[in-house]
Amino acid sequence: MQSIHPHRHDLGGGFVVRRLLPSAQRRAVGPFVFFDHFGPVIARPEDRHDVRPHPHIGLATVTYLFEGAMQHRDSTGAVQRIEPGAINWMTAGRGIVHSERTPDDLRGVTRTSHGLQMWVGLPQEHEETAPRFEHTPAAALPQVALDAARARVLVGRAHGVASPVATLSPALYVDYELAAGADLALPTEPGFERAVYPVDAPVRLRGPHGEQTLDAGVLAVLDEADWQLCADAPARAVLIGGTPLGPRFVWWNFVSSSRERIARAADDWAAERFDVVPGETERIPLPERALP
Repeated sequence: MQSIHPHRHDLGGGFVVRRLLPSAQRRAVGPFVFFDHFGPVIARPEDRHDVRPHPHIGLATVTYLFEGAMQHRDSTGAVQRIEPGAINWMTAGRGIVHSERTPDDLRGVTRTSHGLQMWVGLPQEHEETAPRFEHTPAAALPQVALDAARARVLVGRAHGVASPVATLSPALYVDYELAAGADLALPTEPGFERAVYPVDAPVRLRGPHGEQTLDAGVLAVLDEADWQLCADAPARAVLIGGTPLGPRFVWWNFVSSSRERIARAADDWAAERFDVVPGETERIPLPERALP
């Protein structure tokens, strides 16, 4: 088992996330090339945690909230309020621009923001696919009652049920709510990589060579053996995984199997050749750092 500890990253305006992927120890888990955990943070009316318009290529963003709300807008014309329990899947493909802002009705109140955002790399044959946005409401995602636990299958198939979220390569994303005494077998699939992330409390992982405690906020990458997820007290944890895509370059908001494609995307953003988000006038500038 490989343990990955987060590093802190400021997205602007004091909005700090804990980033698990990519890391120096591990670049990806299956198709998941990026993993951010934000909150729980109390936002006051004067706070500005908006993420201004910025571009992506070669990936899909996967947003899942535990608390709070976001207003998504993108260059396809999609406008969607993101609330807890839903999956919002934005396929960037050949290029998309989006913003994530506080909904207008929450700007004047103190609120809690808490959730996960991940990126899934696209298979090479789909890296230049048309951009699109898909919202799956919480009620459409299957839930399974397990022994002292509940599993919500957000992406892929697990515990006998399948998520309606469409993906371009095999992927798995499960949200577990564990009661004290929970002891459950984690799903596995030949050729899948898997990782467990305790969101708010420690859990235990029991494998063929014994048992280890995993602290909240630490990502554990598992081998292909059978693993049990256990909890001595109430806890929340997620499982991610899927089929590896092979090497990918990740620079700023761009993912690609080609360095040259990332350089071209950087040039396009600097020259304002990406499509715009209707109604938005701001943009995040290109960072001043070396391309991969």
